[in-house]
Amino acid sequence: MRLIHCADIHLDSKLNANLTPDKGRERKQEILNTFVRMIDYAAGNAVDAVLICGDLFDTGNVSALARNTVRDTVIKHPGIDFYLLKGNHDTDAFINSFDEIPSNLKLFNDTWTVYTAGRSGNVCIHGVELDSDNSRSVQSSFSPDPMNINIVMLHGQQAESVSRDKAEVIDLKQFRNKGINYLALGHVHEYVSAPLDGYAKYCYPGCLEGRGFDETGEHGFVLLDVDEETGEVTDTFVPFATRHIYEINADVTGLNDSPSMLDAARKAVAATDAGDDDMVKIVLTGDVDVECEKDTEFIRKSMEDDFYFLKVYDKTKLKVDPSVFMYDSSLKGEFVRTVLAREDISEEDKSEIVRLGLEALMGGKLA
Repeated sequence: MRLIHCADIHLDSKLNANLTPDKGRERKQEILNTFVRMIDYAAGNAVDAVLICGDLFDTGNVSALARNTVRDTVIKHPGIDFYLLKGNHDTDAFINSFDEIPSNLKLFNDTWTVYTAGRSGNVCIHGVELDSDNSRSVQSSFSPDPMNINIVMLHGQQAESVSRDKAEVIDLKQFRNKGINYLALGHVHEYVSAPLDGYAKYCYPGCLEGRGFDETGEHGFVLLDVDEETGEVTDTFVPFATRHIYEINADVTGLNDSPSMLDAARKAVAATDAGDDDMVKIVLTGDVDVECEKDTEFIRKSMEDDFYFLKVYDKTKLKVDPSVFMYDSSLKGEFVRTVLAREDISEEDKSEIVRLGLEALMGGKLA
């Protein structure tokens, strides 16, 4: 039996934190298209079922386009079962759009639900939607038949215990040594695969497409091959995103003008795999002279045509020699003299206070 494990697709995300409105709309459609491409991949690679472990949608206000596309994709693939577990971003809006739930769409609720699958019916797919009322009790009560092949679907943050005020924390201790063959999780937006116990593992597939610069790296889904004779579950991460997202540090220490910093940024990018289809954030780092000429917009404009989207962020620190300003008749000089005259401040702290103060006075960013 072959399965796809995916989660955190977040269809209908606003995507307006970095992108222009036009690019935001384009990316929203690209993410929807990637979901459809994944199902086409499933149909072309003998996949029997797709496990969606929460946050298929980003909001309860589901657009007609996203709703209709997902609904029609499910209906057009009757040979694939879709196991849909709601996450903390999901509501019933999508489910309520069906006049009749298709037989290949399997749903869960706030109590344990189990579906049997596979040629001999010995593959059991368990799932429950966690909330503040059931989180502790349903996890401790889980008791599958160890003679079956047990795959468990949950949405939440894994931990070694569940606190009273965390509804979506998954207590891994409750699922160890209970005959689980694979623990399919959602909620974490990067791929994570680790042992659950001596036999099984737990896995987060991460989000299908990165949406912002907090979701860098490869994204995709996990392909599962289940041996119905031995119970062995083999998992393979499949990179599948339309675009990759990079955050690239460019050290500009000692550089005094924008053209030289632009060269440093280009070299930093060249050392990566970032290409013209990707979203890139270049972070300028290092120590620069307080009187250097630095224009991040010049750098961005010079490189923006090289990528789908480019952002340049200044995280440099000003290199300050207080003695240069000691006899300056300006406000900067008065500030430096006042700080250096303080006897209740250590020399190390004085240097940092002078640096931060001069940055503020000169319109720089506080680091």
